[in-house]
Amino acid sequence: MTDRPLRVLIATDTFAPDVNGAAKFTTRLAARLTRRGHEVHVVASSLGRGRHGTHVEEHEGERFTVHRLRSLLYPGHEWLRFAEPWRMFSNAASLLDALRPDVVHFQSHIVLGRAFSIEAKKRGIRVIGTNHLMFENLMDHSNIPRALQGKTVDFAWRDAAKVLGRCDVVTTPTRRSADYLEKMTGLTGVHAISCGLPGDEYLPNPERQHGRIVFVGRVTSEKRLETLVRAVAKLPADLDWHLDIVGGGDQIDELAALARDLHVADRVTLTGYVSDEELRERLRSAEVFAMPSTAELQSIATMEAMATGLPVVAADAMALPHLVRDGANGWLFRPDDAADLAEKLERILRLSDEEYGKYRQHSLEMVAPHDIETTITAFERLYRGEDIRDPDTRVELSD
Repeated sequence: MTDRPLRVLIATDTFAPDVNGAAKFTTRLAARLTRRGHEVHVVASSLGRGRHGTHVEEHEGERFTVHRLRSLLYPGHEWLRFAEPWRMFSNAASLLDALRPDVVHFQSHIVLGRAFSIEAKKRGIRVIGTNHLMFENLMDHSNIPRALQGKTVDFAWRDAAKVLGRCDVVTTPTRRSADYLEKMTGLTGVHAISCGLPGDEYLPNPERQHGRIVFVGRVTSEKRLETLVRAVAKLPADLDWHLDIVGGGDQIDELAALARDLHVADRVTLTGYVSDEELRERLRSAEVFAMPSTAELQSIATMEAMATGLPVVAADAMALPHLVRDGANGWLFRPDDAADLAEKLERILRLSDEEYGKYRQHSLEMVAPHDIETTITAFERLYRGEDIRDPDTRVELSD
C-alpha cells in the first residue's frame, strides 16, 4: 500500500469557530492531516450571510482550504448553521468533480454527509463516516414538541442508518458509543477511534489548587449543569470551595439565578465563552473537574482536564466510564443525583496530598493512549482502505 500524500475532503455540519466537541475534533483532524503533508479540503457552512466561498484558513497553526457554503441559522439557536439543503447535492457534485479526492470523510450525516456520501458513491470515491451525535441529546434544542420527540428520535436513527450504511467505514469515538450506534442503527463493524488529544498542549500545575471545582463545555441543558450547581450547594460548610463553569450557552442566566436561590452565587463563576488559553488556565487553577452530562460520546473536555492532571467526578453514563475509574482517577456518580455528586466531590476535596497525587498521576496515565497522533494514523490507514484494529485505550495503572 503506497504512502503517497492523499487528497482528503472533510464534510462537516459544524466547524471552527463553532465551540463543541465535533467541531474541535474536525479542526484538529484537518490541521494534523495537513501537517503530515496531505492536501485537505474542508466543506462547511458559511459563518453568516455573504460569508460563503473558498478560502485558505488557518486553524491549529496550519493552513488549508475551506469551502464555506451558503447556510441558514437554525431557528432559535445562536450559532448552529446548516448549509442550504436545496443546494447540497449540486454543491457536493461540483466540488467532487473539481477536486477528485481520494476519500470523503463526513462528520455528520444530517446535511453535508448525506449529500457527499451519495455523490461520492456515484463516483466510486471511498467514504468514511464518523458519528458524533446522540439524537436524544438534541431534542431540547430542536423546537419539536415534547410529545413528538420520541417518534422523532426513532425516525432520526432510521435515517442515520440509511446514510451511514453507504459508508465504506463507520467510526465513533468510543467502544461504548460504537455499541450504542450499532444498536440504534443495525450497523455492524463500527470502529471505535478516539477523537484524540494533543497532550503536549496541556500542562499540569505542580501546585495543588485547593477547593477549585471546574466544568468546561457548552452551558446547555444536555450538560445537566443544574445538577452540578445543586451539588456544590450541598457541600459541607467547612470546605472552602468555588465552582467555575467555563463556556457559553443558553443556560447561563438560568444557572446564575439558581445559584442565587441556593445562596451560593458568590462561589459560582459563569465565565461565558473564553479563549483556548484561558480555558487551559482555568483547568490549571482547579483541583477537580466535574462532568454531570449523561450523553457524552467521548467528552474531549474531560480528556483535557485529565491531561492537565485533574481528578474527575463524572456521571456514570454513556462513554464517561471509559475515562473515570472509581477510586483511581476520580469517581462516577449516579446521573442527575446532586447528593451523590456532592459526596463524590467531597471525597476528592478531602484527599491528603499524597492520595491526591495518585489520582492526578492516574488521570495522566489514562489519557495518554488518546494521543491525537494515534488517531490520525488510524484514519490515514482507513482512508487508504487498510483493515485496522481499533486503537487500544485501556491502561494498567501504576500503584
